[in-house]
Amino acid sequence: MKKKKKYTLRKFINDVHLWLGLASGIILFLVCFSGTMLVFEDEIKGLFAEDFKVEAQEQKISIDSLAVMLQAEGEVTAVKISDEDNLPYEFRVKTSPEDRRGSVFYVDPYMGKILKAQANPLDGFFMTMFRMHRWLLLDSTIGRPIVGVASIIFFFLAISGIVLWFPKKWKWKNFKPGFKIKFSARWKRINHDLHNTLGFYACIFLVIMVLTGLCWSFGWYRDAGSEVLGTKIFGNRGGPKIQSEGDFAPGERLSISAIYDNASERLDYPGTTNISFPSSEKGVYQIRKYDESNFSPVVADELILDQNGEMLSQELFEQKGLNVQIASLIKPIHTGEVFGIFSKVIYFLACLIATSLPVTGTIIWLNKMKKKK
Repeated sequence: MKKKKKYTLRKFINDVHLWLGLASGIILFLVCFSGTMLVFEDEIKGLFAEDFKVEAQEQKISIDSLAVMLQAEGEVTAVKISDEDNLPYEFRVKTSPEDRRGSVFYVDPYMGKILKAQANPLDGFFMTMFRMHRWLLLDSTIGRPIVGVASIIFFFLAISGIVLWFPKKWKWKNFKPGFKIKFSARWKRINHDLHNTLGFYACIFLVIMVLTGLCWSFGWYRDAGSEVLGTKIFGNRGGPKIQSEGDFAPGERLSISAIYDNASERLDYPGTTNISFPSSEKGVYQIRKYDESNFSPVVADELILDQNGEMLSQELFEQKGLNVQIASLIKPIHTGEVFGIFSKVIYFLACLIATSLPVTGTIIWLNKMKKKK
C-alpha cells in the first residue's frame, strides 16, 4: 500500500497559483493583451499620421498673432514649441464644449498657415484597447475594481510563480533547465518551459506594472502609496492650484511670446516647451520643458509664471527628492515610456509574455487532468 504524500507548503503554493490563475485567466489575458497593444501606440499611430514639416525662414510670426488667428476655431488653451526650426507649433484649441481636451492645430510659424490634425484611422482601435485595459470595456465604476482585483491576483501569481520556479534541491544542474526553453522536446515540455522560463524572465517587469497600475484602480492604494513615498501620487491633477497674485494695470501683462522668452531664459537648454495659457483673470501660465539630453524623454522641468512674468513656482526635476521623482514618474514607469524606446521594447516583450501565461498555464492544467484520468 502506497503511503499518502504529505501536503507540503510547496504543494499549497502550487494549488494557490493554479486556482488563482484559472479564476482570473480570461481577465488577465484581456488586460495584458490590450496593454501589449498600447505600448507602441504613439509610434504605430505616427506611421499613419500626417507628417507636418515647415520651411525655415528668417523671421517667425509671434505666438500671440498665431493664437489670435486660431481664435476663430475656438478657445486656444496651449501651445507646444520645438527647438527644431523645421517643425510647426502645435496649438491646442477647444473647438466646442464637448471638446474637453482640445483639438490639435499645426501652425507654420513663418507663413502662418494653419493645418488641423486629421483623425487617425487607428484612434478607434487604440481607444478600445485603452478601455479594455482599464475597464474591460465596461462602465468604469464596474470595470475598474474588477481590473484592480485581477491585478492583485496577478501580483500573487508572479510571486508564487517565482517560488515554484526554484527547484526543490538547490544545485546548479537543477537550476539550469529553468533558464532555457528546450525546443527539441515534446510540445508539452515546450509549453511548460514557455510558461516557466518566460514567466521568470518577465516577472520583475510585470510586478512593476502591477504595483504602479493599481494607482489607477483603487484610491486607498494610491493614498497608501503616497504615505509610503511621503508625497502625493498624481498630486498635480487638475492643473496648478496657484492663482495670479493681483490685478495688473494695462501694459503689465506680458505677451505669450514674452512668457516663452522668459521661460527659455530660466530653462536654458535645448528641448520642447509646452505652455498652458491662463483660463481666467486669475489664471497663470504653466510651462513644462523637456530636456533633449535627459536620461528620460518624459522628464520635465516645470515653471508657473504670473501674467506679468513673475515666477510663482519652479520645480526642476533633478532638484526634487527621490520620492517626488518616483511619484511623478508613476505613469511612464507603468507604460514603459520612462527610458524611451529601450524600455518600451522590454515592456512590449514582458506584456507579450504576460498575455501568453494564462494560455500556457491552462494547457499545463489540462494536460495534468488528462494524465490523472
